[in-house]
Amino acid sequence: MQYTPPMRTFLFSLLSACLFLSTSHARSGTPNVILIMADDLGYECIGANGCDDYKTPELDKLAAGGFRFTNCFSNPICTPSRVKIMTGMFNVRNYVRFGLLDRKQKTFAHTFQAAGYTTCIAGKWQLGNEKDSPQHFGFDQSCLWQHMRKRTREGQPFDSRYSNPRVEINGELKDYDNGEYGPDVCADFICDFIDKNKAKPFLAYYPMLLTHCPFTPTPDSKDWDPKSMGSKTYKGDPKHFGDMVQHMDKMVGRIIAKLEEHGLRENTIVIFTGDNGTDKPVVTSLNGKQVPGGKGKMNDNGTRVPLIVSYPGKIQSGAVSDELVNFADIFPTMCEVSGLAIPDDRPIDGVSFWSTLQGKPGREKPWSYIWWEGRVLARTKTHMLRRMKPKGKIEFIDYTTPYKPTPLNIDQLEGEEKATYDALLRVIQKLDQARPGK
Repeated sequence: MQYTPPMRTFLFSLLSACLFLSTSHARSGTPNVILIMADDLGYECIGANGCDDYKTPELDKLAAGGFRFTNCFSNPICTPSRVKIMTGMFNVRNYVRFGLLDRKQKTFAHTFQAAGYTTCIAGKWQLGNEKDSPQHFGFDQSCLWQHMRKRTREGQPFDSRYSNPRVEINGELKDYDNGEYGPDVCADFICDFIDKNKAKPFLAYYPMLLTHCPFTPTPDSKDWDPKSMGSKTYKGDPKHFGDMVQHMDKMVGRIIAKLEEHGLRENTIVIFTGDNGTDKPVVTSLNGKQVPGGKGKMNDNGTRVPLIVSYPGKIQSGAVSDELVNFADIFPTMCEVSGLAIPDDRPIDGVSFWSTLQGKPGREKPWSYIWWEGRVLARTKTHMLRRMKPKGKIEFIDYTTPYKPTPLNIDQLEGEEKATYDALLRVIQKLDQARPGK
């Protein structure tokens, strides 16, 4: 055995330690941020929330060691939710139309990029078909499925997000033809991004392809066909939804495992949510209650979504909160967690819930607000005021029991219910004036 002098051993150990620190900023105090948003996944689909039908062990573990919210509300369909979560603004201010994010808007990616973060997005885009759209909105790297970029089979376009997908990698079109699965391609991209950027602060946004229709087999399904070129119908077969939920959960686990591999787990905040309620005709059992998918509806079924936050050692572990959260709150929360200033050059409508995650009092969020193409609602934890058309009829609904709406007679309100109605009406009337052109 070759003799190694003690000083050489000491220097070698010191050098090894320095190299470790140079390739991992886990002790530097600058956190990584990973935001994961499943597609068409309502609150009722997660085991930790009480789902009886699907297995979500990775998310359940994330919730058990992290923080879970029971009153998180999205918009009822995809694009408005994506615009809101990325800009921190109510849609009444800046939503243009389906499939588009106004190129004048600034996103959380811009804020983190300006602070020295390397940024990445993988999954579903649906915010503009310009080749440079992801980079224009602040993402250094991108791997995205575009709902406009369809493949063809026998001359007919078909959905290409799942088996043998078509994606755009940093703006360049790429077709996969060897049995690849779109969600795996996107998860691979996120994991590769972490591999390459483990030595510096990064932001990764993962708007997942799953669990949106068409409902089709996953690579873990018994009837998976690696030669399939996608579903022949828009919806596919809902019997596959459970497998899709479980594969979605598996992709979350892969990203957590990659963080652990590089010693980054304790210096990374992971936020998981869903962009809107579950699609029809899926019906899911939640604590014994049948919850029909309500995507597209301005009610609990269409807007109540899961929210799980994990940041080991930095937030409460195993905590559950009924505080109101909506997608505008995500942007300022990510900023505050990372020590970044919340932009003051535009109206950020969200209220950070960083203090709640730490178990500290003081956050004020008495109501949540949703605007979608003229339809609007404002709500507390237990009551919802809803107007389905501009200048249309107002409805006041008791939602004390989630998924069990009880319409109330506005003319007969009194006491606390009358005060709640008046407060929510003022919210809607004030924000009506925020629409451009008002």
